[in-house]
Amino acid sequence: MNYGPSFTGLETLRMNIAALYGSESEAVISPSNIITTPGASLANFIVFFALVGPGDHVIVQNPTYPQLYSLPSGLGAEVSLWQASESNHWQLDLDELERLIQPNTKMIVLNNPQNPTGAIITKSALGKIVDLARRHSITIFSDEIYRALFHSIPPTDPEYPPSLLAFGYEKTVVTCSLSKTFSLAGIRVGWIASHSSSIIDLCLNARSYTVITVSQIDEQVAAMALEPVRLRELTKRNLGLATHNIEIVQSFIDRHAAVCEWVRPAAGPVGFVKFSRNGVPVDDLELCVLLLEKKGVLLVPGQKCFGEEFKGYVRLGFGQSTQALEAALEALTTFISEDYEMVPLAERK
Repeated sequence: MNYGPSFTGLETLRMNIAALYGSESEAVISPSNIITTPGASLANFIVFFALVGPGDHVIVQNPTYPQLYSLPSGLGAEVSLWQASESNHWQLDLDELERLIQPNTKMIVLNNPQNPTGAIITKSALGKIVDLARRHSITIFSDEIYRALFHSIPPTDPEYPPSLLAFGYEKTVVTCSLSKTFSLAGIRVGWIASHSSSIIDLCLNARSYTVITVSQIDEQVAAMALEPVRLRELTKRNLGLATHNIEIVQSFIDRHAAVCEWVRPAAGPVGFVKFSRNGVPVDDLELCVLLLEKKGVLLVPGQKCFGEEFKGYVRLGFGQSTQALEAALEALTTFISEDYEMVPLAERK
């Protein structure tokens, strides 16, 4: 077995990936403008490695997947965080984005739907971001790993977010994978897509310094998974699960409103839940450690993983089986009644 017939990825797989975007007419993209990678995390690394370096300025929406700001920073770029507001349902202030732009701003980084809040950037907001980037000739990079899991906004809604590719801006690049929306994390296949052949060439060159190609076996399985019939089955199953499970989490939060709250996610299988006591945020890291030790339930601490400003927040996933989710929330309920008073309050700085 050799590297395969194409260094850009199995042609059948890239055709099936292109078809994902083709369902949004303006997002039609050629398979030749797609390259495969072993998962979205490496896809993100390759995009930054290819396009960003010392002397560049990068604007990253926040909160977000930490890789999206730590990688450009590690590559020598100056990073400004574009902060979403919880009081505004984790929406972004477009005027603030314009204020953040500098003469050396190279890239605006988006995560849509957003990890960890489940918030979305609406179609009209995306259009304004694209217009602003076009005026300043800034590349926009969007991590779209949770695309298609829009459980709380129908496709008929005029603000339903299309892929960033749908706006026809040449200096746009997106990443995605089979891991989240399609629940196939064991198939290590992700991809990079851009209307710009020069961006694709730069990313392909950068990929040659890391993995050269993707496993042919994984690509064959991925191509089968993205065939139309299987794709519909996977999407229906996972969207249905997220739609059902979010109601279970909402019921839990309603019952425990004295200690926790969230801005209900609009998409994706995760939410950002804030725990407090008498109105004061608890130490989220200690909460997660105690909960894991005493009940075997794992939550992701906000301060540790998403930034020190997120005191009391935890990321809660609800994309697993309903049975597993219900068991975890039952254990969390017991923890709240028996052990929650042991959790210290967050330190004030």
